[in-house]
Amino acid sequence: MTEPQNDESPDWLSAAELGMWQSFRNGSTYDLSTSDALLNDPFAPRPWGTDRSVRARVIALLLLNGPAALPGRVAALKLRGVQITGTLNLAGGTIAPYVELNHCRFENEVVLPESRFTTLRMVGCAIPRLEAARLHTEGDLHLPRCRVERGIRLTDAQIGTDLLISQIDVRPDRLGRAITADGMSVAQDLQADQIETYGEVSLRGAKIGVSLSLRGSRLRAAEERRALNAPQLTVERSLYMTGAWVSTETGDPGMTPPHGVGSVATPLLGTRLQRFECRGGVRLDDGRFGDAVDMDQARFYLAPTEELSLRRINTPELRFKCERVEDGRVVLSGAKIITLVDMSTSWPGPGGLAMGGFVYENLVPFGHFPLIRRLEWVAAATPEYSPEPYERLAQVLRNSGEDADAREVLLAKQRRRRETLPLAAKLWGYLQDWTVAYGYRPGRAALWMAVLWGASTVAFARHAPPAIKGDGHPAWNPALFALDLLIPVINLGQDGYWLLEGGWQWAAAVLIMLGWILATTVAAGASRLLRRG
Repeated sequence: MTEPQNDESPDWLSAAELGMWQSFRNGSTYDLSTSDALLNDPFAPRPWGTDRSVRARVIALLLLNGPAALPGRVAALKLRGVQITGTLNLAGGTIAPYVELNHCRFENEVVLPESRFTTLRMVGCAIPRLEAARLHTEGDLHLPRCRVERGIRLTDAQIGTDLLISQIDVRPDRLGRAITADGMSVAQDLQADQIETYGEVSLRGAKIGVSLSLRGSRLRAAEERRALNAPQLTVERSLYMTGAWVSTETGDPGMTPPHGVGSVATPLLGTRLQRFECRGGVRLDDGRFGDAVDMDQARFYLAPTEELSLRRINTPELRFKCERVEDGRVVLSGAKIITLVDMSTSWPGPGGLAMGGFVYENLVPFGHFPLIRRLEWVAAATPEYSPEPYERLAQVLRNSGEDADAREVLLAKQRRRRETLPLAAKLWGYLQDWTVAYGYRPGRAALWMAVLWGASTVAFARHAPPAIKGDGHPAWNPALFALDLLIPVINLGQDGYWLLEGGWQWAAAVLIMLGWILATTVAAGASRLLRRG
């Protein structure tokens, strides 16, 4: 057995390997697939014969120290329907040729840590495990429709353009992780549409240069793991956790995404919506998203102890239009969002929402979202009274010109606060609420003043009290006298000249007290109006 001299092939190659060697030199696709579709399925249990098998060491030899291309050709490794035996180990190597593997089957794991590629494409391949920490590509890394049995590791990988893993099926490794890509950097898009994962997808500290798309994907957590664990994730444009329209035309298994995934706004004839589904906790804490986080029609299935955690995320727009999260919690504490687009039916009930320190500037409700539902939204986030969510909502409503709704929110805040007060203060609060609604409904105060003035005027008109002094008093005027008692501080020239005895004296005292109460609450409401102005 001898090694190749110049560009000659080794004499120890099998017939299948010799054909691959020649195809590499002329850059053509080496196709060992058959006419039987069942025999071409790399995921089927049927074995492939030796006539369709090549050794991983031969592939490594071609990629790391392969022969020169034939004149007028570009050397490239393009395989279809080939079984690769042994372990393909290219760790630390620099691979200059273009690599494309279609519907191939690997016997053992693929080992690529710290290797450098131009472009690497593996489409519809069966891979036991992909170990590619600190992988570097100048161009794309494509893994669409592959099936990986023991997880993918892309920790600290650097992808020069796009990372495409749409329609991939990944099972967990021994630690319960399906995809581990902490610290990964993708210069452009990460397309992960319609993927199926059965362990944690970890993207801690990852950076995506354009958008991250998870349209129509289904993520399932392994035991004691999250389904998506991506704190400090940075996406320059948008994160899509939405549905995908799928049909024979838009989702043909023989097509390579993105053409294999439909994301049209209007459904085409014969299409079905495959929603984004997540079974397990989601952690996007401290994430930065340049355009939006879109959760349109997404489904989150959480255990009571799990969370959809959006703590301290920063994005111009959050589209929270998913189905209602029945169990677990949605956490928005510390998040900073400019525009919140949401539906009344998306938010969880009491105890299922936390948003302390949640800052948003605009509310764009999708569909019918009355104020009473918005108040229930705030109440669900505050099992124990907290003024901050009420004040934030009131400020946003006021900034959008909805002053009446803003006053209703602040009134609801006072009523929640009243529940925390001692008995005496609580009774005083009920009185203020019943009379003038804590000053947030000044028209009610004017009505009470008018009623008391009219009733007291009629009463004093039937009973003219004697003067305290025989002379030097003004003419008796029951309307002015009642108003003088009712309005504190101001003197209208009637009080102090007439002698009230018995029940009339008590009636005047009650009128004075009610006047002080009404005046105090009206003054409080006026001060709030001035502060809002």
